[in-house]
Amino acid sequence: MTQPIFAIGDIHGQYDAMQRALDHIEADPAFPARVVFLGDYLDRGPQAKKVIQCLIDGMDEGRDWIALLGNHDRYMLNFLEDPRYRDPNTRDLLDWLDDRIGGRTTLASYGIDTGNDRSPEAIHADALAAIPKAHIEFIRNLPLMHVTDDHVFVHAGIRPGVPLEDQVEEDLIWIRKGFLEDERDHGRLVVHGHTALQVPQHYTNRVNLDGGAGYGRPLYPALIEGNKVSLLSGRQRISL
Repeated sequence: MTQPIFAIGDIHGQYDAMQRALDHIEADPAFPARVVFLGDYLDRGPQAKKVIQCLIDGMDEGRDWIALLGNHDRYMLNFLEDPRYRDPNTRDLLDWLDDRIGGRTTLASYGIDTGNDRSPEAIHADALAAIPKAHIEFIRNLPLMHVTDDHVFVHAGIRPGVPLEDQVEEDLIWIRKGFLEDERDHGRLVVHGHTALQVPQHYTNRVNLDGGAGYGRPLYPALIEGNKVSLLSGRQRISL
């Protein structure tokens, strides 16, 4: 019998929305069941620090949570290694401090002055001092995938036709082209985020749960039972 699993897409520093999503999950008749977070806990929203601490605390308390790595989480790690780093996967080669990426909001949640008059190196030095090592290590150790008999949970998607054991991080946290338009059966339902929509969508072979919380839209928790996916709102289930 397929076990139900809950999933939450890209949170992007929206701690209050994260708490509402967890409340919806705990109100559902399928709870308790595993909750998989699909990455992108940081950037754009104002409460990234609280989001990371919530994940750490929940896992320390023994909650059945799995948190995956997203590309925005990788952004912070790259910045802490090199404040001038520009990821080649980023449109226009933007750096983390660019407002379109949202790193300044993440840093501000840790109490760091990110004023435009400050150099990346000065902000970087403050970040190394202010961001708890436990948060950095937590993000550094996030897995890239969670696989069940029926599902692949991942931040961005998979490279079609490539065995799961041969998938690479760059695709798992960044892929769009080559995956989003692919309609083949991947052997398991791929549950992902990364590409912001107005509302989550079920495409038969994959489900995109990024409803655009990073842009102020709702954060949608989902219940996944085999190939059936339902969004949760209070005690209601809305089938996709």
